[in-house]
Amino acid sequence: MHNPTSSRLYFLDWVRILAFMLLIVYHVGMYYVSGDWHVKSPYASDAIEPLMMLSSPWRLGLLFLISGVASSFMLEKMNAGRFMRQRSVRLLVPLVFGMLVIVPPQPYFEVIEKVAYQGSYLDFMRLYVSGYGDFCRKADCLRLPTWNHLWFVAYLWAYTLLLGSLVLMLGARFETLSRKVAAALTGWKLIVLPVAVLGAARVLLLSVFPSTHNLTCDWYNHAQYVPLFLLGAMLARQAVVWERMDAQRWAALGIAFACWAALIIWFSLPESVTLRPDFNTLRMLMRVVYALCAWTAMVAACGFAHRHLNTDSASRRYLTEAVFPVYIVHQTLIVSMAHLIKPARLAPGTEGFILVVLTLCISFGIFELVRRVGVLRPLFGLGQAAPALRPVAPMPVCSAA
Repeated sequence: MHNPTSSRLYFLDWVRILAFMLLIVYHVGMYYVSGDWHVKSPYASDAIEPLMMLSSPWRLGLLFLISGVASSFMLEKMNAGRFMRQRSVRLLVPLVFGMLVIVPPQPYFEVIEKVAYQGSYLDFMRLYVSGYGDFCRKADCLRLPTWNHLWFVAYLWAYTLLLGSLVLMLGARFETLSRKVAAALTGWKLIVLPVAVLGAARVLLLSVFPSTHNLTCDWYNHAQYVPLFLLGAMLARQAVVWERMDAQRWAALGIAFACWAALIIWFSLPESVTLRPDFNTLRMLMRVVYALCAWTAMVAACGFAHRHLNTDSASRRYLTEAVFPVYIVHQTLIVSMAHLIKPARLAPGTEGFILVVLTLCISFGIFELVRRVGVLRPLFGLGQAAPALRPVAPMPVCSAA
């Protein structure tokens, strides 16, 4: 896959940065919605759920698409075997560290709120590392240990192994396949073909394999994320496709908003209506609309970023390194702070804003520490720090005797 003429797609770095920052806001929002989450606000309701739907169909798919692009560029610099070894270290080390150190406060506060657990954190950790599985509310049991939000890291590792294996098997044919895929995504096909894949997966698999974030049996999510990851890997150096997204950005944005509006109406209907047998065709159609919303939002995000954010800067370099450590710690901070400040009974708008601000500040504070301490860097997915440039001593000035 060597292609020395390719260059970094700076606009996708910015999309990745903004998507991860949006994830912080989204997870703060999860504290206030009506659905189940690790901890819940006493003010939880369906009030902000339409706003949450503005990003939930596409945000994670976009991150897997961009991860595929990044993986493809890594494969330019090393063979597939080295790529898989390096990515395994960079992903599995923070995953294991995260599950043992970063994640546990989340289920600890969860069992305090949901099942009135009275033990200390040390007592809980003894249960956590022993594989305890009896924190239950009726049939809903929390299985320990857990990776919670770090499921993304586990899935990304599995997908990088899949990509590396495909490159090993196909060799130069992978590049040929990439060009054929890029050639196919022209005009209306840029929208319709990916939606056909994502929509078919949602129609055929969602009812049978609902989302679980269990790597071994989460087939609906795999059917969504694997094609996007591999598509990103194939399109990484196909500049013409990113230009087509740029050209279609406004149309894609309009379609995404229209689909969002339709989905809000659909999800607002009571299940006694939407689950009726005579609504089955409409229900399947709305699953395709969901896929259309997801893909057109991704096209719009990449298109607008290609037009306006395809530049390098010190900010981009700093934030590109920061996003993964910030991602690792952000949800634990949100869950812990939400639980601990709940007795203050702040107004939800004020409390939510405080949670976002504190999560950002503390996350970046942790990153500032991590990036300066060599032993911490691999635990948060960072490579070896670049050596500082040594100042060049000025040449001595010789004067005539």
